[in-house]
Amino acid sequence: MTQEHQRLEEDRRRTAYWRRWGPYLSERQWGTVREDYSAHGDAWDYFPHDHARSRAYRWGEDGLGGISDNHQRLCFALALWNGRDPIIKERLFGVSGSEGNHGEDVKEYYFYLDGTPTHSYLKYLYKYPQAAFPYAALVTESRRRDRHAREYELLDTGVFADDRYFDVVVEYAKAEPEDILIRITAINRGPDPADLDLLPTLWFRNTWSWEPGTPRPRLRAARERRGHAVVEVEHETLPGYWLACEGRPSLLFTENDSDRERLWGLPNETPFVKDGIDAAVVHGRKAAVNAEQFGTKVAARFSATIEPQGSVTVRLRLSNGRRSAQPFGREFDAVFAAR
Repeated sequence: MTQEHQRLEEDRRRTAYWRRWGPYLSERQWGTVREDYSAHGDAWDYFPHDHARSRAYRWGEDGLGGISDNHQRLCFALALWNGRDPIIKERLFGVSGSEGNHGEDVKEYYFYLDGTPTHSYLKYLYKYPQAAFPYAALVTESRRRDRHAREYELLDTGVFADDRYFDVVVEYAKAEPEDILIRITAINRGPDPADLDLLPTLWFRNTWSWEPGTPRPRLRAARERRGHAVVEVEHETLPGYWLACEGRPSLLFTENDSDRERLWGLPNETPFVKDGIDAAVVHGRKAAVNAEQFGTKVAARFSATIEPQGSVTVRLRLSNGRRSAQPFGREFDAVFAAR
């Protein structure tokens, strides 16, 4: 029996819940029937991509290369910004059935490279252009073509010319069922130095807006520790969780609540809303994130200039185990090597 067979048996017998955390996060929740409350039943028009960064979902969340617990109470995924995009890249983009000449279609390049049955190891690759992502061009050209023409793809827009893109690899390795080591590596495939913000993000699915009296959970910055930052998770059914971020990146906190002012012209109950991290990173609005360092959504901001063919790696650890003074010591690399 291999170690993975043993983990599967422990999970089957419920002596260790190896599959409590896994790749249960969709890359696209916006525009799906699960989030459609319209009178006319058109999910794409009711909840378009333009709303996704600002509007709290109800039945599920989305992200790039993400994971969540099996009830999707707490989610983790990657976000990116190349310094040119009008929004941070938090989820996949695509065209609707009426916009695409062959129906709805995701206009991205992402790959599931590896994964064990218990999700004790996972590996994901996303290809991120260094030029501004051509959202408008993809929609306009896809609408223009009829069904006899081939689909207009992201590669056709020219944003990958001269290999000016990043390969971003996200890996997860479980030391224990609820002790998840995370390694994110960005590689500059282009001929020139390029700037990149890596924004691994932790957040709660919004369960408090739908049922009166539902308690609001909280993410809070812990006291600073040598060599890393820590976010503490406060949730009534997820006791003892924490996220450690190597290198003490900036922690940007906001709330996973809809930006009612942007969406519907209504006043917000709090200045900190779902798109607050986007507003802070892309538009420099520091007041959009909570200076008191708590909320229901947080991104750890790692900024780097990557040389041609060079790479940067960031490491994180999401766990409910005893908090180690050295969460990124030798054990971290040993677990990855074993998995």
